[in-house]
Amino acid sequence: MKDNKNLRLVKIATALILVGFVFYILKELQSILIPFFMALVISFLFDPLYEWFKKKRFPSWAAIIAVVIIILIISNIASLFVFTSINTFTSEFPKYAQKFESFGVSATNTFKSFGISDDEIKNYFNISQYLSGEKLAGTISDIISSIAGIFTNYILILIYVIFLLTEFGSIQRRILTAFSREKSRKIQDILSDIFIDLRRYIVGKTLINLSHALLITIIFLIFGLDFAIIWGLLTFFMTYIPNIGALISIVLPFITALAQYDNLVVPIVLLLIMGTVAYVVGDMVEPKVLGDKLNLSPILLIFSLVFWGYIWGIVGMLLSVPIMSMIKIILSKFESTEPLSILMSYDVSNPQKNETAIIKNII
Repeated sequence: MKDNKNLRLVKIATALILVGFVFYILKELQSILIPFFMALVISFLFDPLYEWFKKKRFPSWAAIIAVVIIILIISNIASLFVFTSINTFTSEFPKYAQKFESFGVSATNTFKSFGISDDEIKNYFNISQYLSGEKLAGTISDIISSIAGIFTNYILILIYVIFLLTEFGSIQRRILTAFSREKSRKIQDILSDIFIDLRRYIVGKTLINLSHALLITIIFLIFGLDFAIIWGLLTFFMTYIPNIGALISIVLPFITALAQYDNLVVPIVLLLIMGTVAYVVGDMVEPKVLGDKLNLSPILLIFSLVFWGYIWGIVGMLLSVPIMSMIKIILSKFESTEPLSILMSYDVSNPQKNETAIIKNII
């Protein structure tokens, strides 16, 4: 009995040490790990194109070059839009600062009309501070700059992408060499399932976000909203972050509309349209396209947002759901870790037993 208790304590201590070590590695090696995870997402996105080139009898090296050229073209166009939009935003936003400050003054006067003193407003409401043009501009600039920071590790990400695309194909040959025919076939089946599910989720989520962003940008351009392209880019990136990201992508354009238009009708109409589009995309289209591949517990989503946001900032928040989805999909493929995958899920009304073999019988 005592030996079992001691063994349990040793296991708990070992687990805590391991968690602390992983946390330290993630924090200290973020300059290497963030580009790697970005490259992993990009590799899943462009692997179908890479395989298409190979089916068209392109040599592997030529297919890699073609994919890299396409990535370079897309990323350069995207970075041009991002940095041009940031410069435009920085130069044009000061004219909104006065409007935001006047909002603060008006709100303060409104509170005063209800008999609330200046000290109470300052201590409890502090409207002028929250609606300060300088602070709001700084907050928005920080968000956009953090997203633009993804491009700072451009070369390293490309190198990772090249190696990952080549590894996806060569790992099958190495498995055949390393294990017996029966074991290698089982391992290949499991890896293939994991790879297909991850690719479907990442490609599907990216296409949904892109469609959402394009639709919102077109709507903003029709209404003549300032910084329409910025808000479209923000929508594309922020919708990777569940709930919070969608809220940010709605609130910031709405605040801009309040400052731009002299009436409340257009901002409210835009708010209703943005909310409706976000609801349709997030609650109707996305579950239908992605199925149960996401299906993450809301509590887990909040925890992952806080955890990855603390470790890697806004980029970590953007990557939090793809990373947690990857972990969940991988865990679901092994019978020994399937209970953990179920615990990470939100809807378990019809849990399906994985058909994959138990990992301990494979290796």
